[in-house]
Amino acid sequence: MKEMWSSDLLNMKPYVPGEQPKDRRYIKLNTNENPYPPSPKAIEAVVAAANADLRLYPDGECGDLVAAISEFTGLPKSRIFAGNGSDEVLALAFRAFFAAGAKARTPDVGYSFYPVYAELFGTSAEYVPVNDDYSVPVEAFIDTPGGVVIANPNAPTAVALPLADIERIVAGNPGRLVLVDEAYVDFGAETAAGLIEKYDNLLVVRTTSKAHSLAGIRAGWAMGCENLIAALNTVKNCVNSYTVDRIAQAGAAAALRDREYFETTRRRVIATRERAAAALRELGFEMTDSKANFIFVRHPDFPAKDLFKALRERGILVRYWDLPRVNDRLRISIGTDADMDALVSEFADITEKGR
Repeated sequence: MKEMWSSDLLNMKPYVPGEQPKDRRYIKLNTNENPYPPSPKAIEAVVAAANADLRLYPDGECGDLVAAISEFTGLPKSRIFAGNGSDEVLALAFRAFFAAGAKARTPDVGYSFYPVYAELFGTSAEYVPVNDDYSVPVEAFIDTPGGVVIANPNAPTAVALPLADIERIVAGNPGRLVLVDEAYVDFGAETAAGLIEKYDNLLVVRTTSKAHSLAGIRAGWAMGCENLIAALNTVKNCVNSYTVDRIAQAGAAAALRDREYFETTRRRVIATRERAAAALRELGFEMTDSKANFIFVRHPDFPAKDLFKALRERGILVRYWDLPRVNDRLRISIGTDADMDALVSEFADITEKGR
């Protein structure tokens, strides 16, 4: 019954998140969550924030969280916008900079929320094919008609562009926004945050969901010149002035300030990724050079869809898309060493029995 729906929603295809099953316990390697818990200091801050002050609205400007982001990134507070996870920040950015027919160029294999935002906000999106090795063709993103939206490292491919190439794209689009989504940058790529002081057309979006283990409280941010931050605040305050609750602000700020825990955790994930990747290559798997907390793999002798189903039956969840250019691949989040050992063991059994 859609007769009361807005007409532009009738054929909308919303984003489909990774499966969150409740029928049994699985090893969850399908949603790029961090396998390790948040900083103990973040948990302490969350508990402390669950007090009588919850009767009051949170700080709409996220003052302490913005200060923590400033300390973490080295950028002034005036160049930081805090939001309810990077997905909300991205949505606000699409509305602020790419709505109502504005043009945006993005890779054809990328974060699957981008086409949803483009359709929702009326963006005139152009999808540029990535190269056969899933790398982004840099030249195609220079001198674009309206701007660029790109993830670095890219998702689901895990491939990252060098910072020099990101700068080429930013410098090659004067007067047009270049949005760089850095959800996974802490696992091997180089952030473009240092370019913000040099370019007023660069917006960098980050999250606490991945490297800070805080997917459950929803806190992300954007970095850019004051003009871009003002646009994000304008859109936010036309929708909801209090997007980040008290508990999320407290937990995220504490996590960002616990630099030692952050560094330890991300290095553990990187080490496990490299060890698991090597083991899977021994089994005949092929994969991109991951700079993220996931790997993007295929096996030349086994359809990805069959491997996906076989793993699920054995209690391991990974991500599969039945879409052109990626339907021969699985995206596998990096879990604990024990999780990845179980994955490798099951893959060894599946591929051995299938020969």
